Amino acid sequence: MPIKLENVGIAVRDLEATIAFFTDLGFTILGRDTVSGEWTDTAVGLDGNHANIAMLQTPDGNGRLELFEYIHPDAVETEPTRPTRSACTAWSSRSTTSTRPSRSPRGTAATRCAAGSP
Repeated sequence: MPIKLENVGIAVRDLEATIAFFTDLGFTILGRDTVSGEWTDTAVGLDGNHANIAMLQTPDGNGRLELFEYIHPDAVETEPTRPTRSACTAWSSRSTTSTRPSRSPRGTAATRCAAGSP
């Protein structure tokens, strides 16, 4: 059974620049709005949120990309987190003793990180 994309939501820093990026890739804009109020507070789980949103359609017409830029509350900028080599161990399903990433029979690497590591 094939995997398909139906809807993905992404919080962005700059809605206009992100829309331009995806429309250059062939996405089309289905709609735009500003949302706030009790419904969005409940849906997002954050009281007092206010966001500009845009819904884009994938080039094949089967998927949707929901972009939102928060107006309130202000975003908290952080550095991306990545596990360090010493904190994680990768293994394949055929061996649990490998110290470097390997492929499982399905072609994916598996990783286990120490507690507290991303």
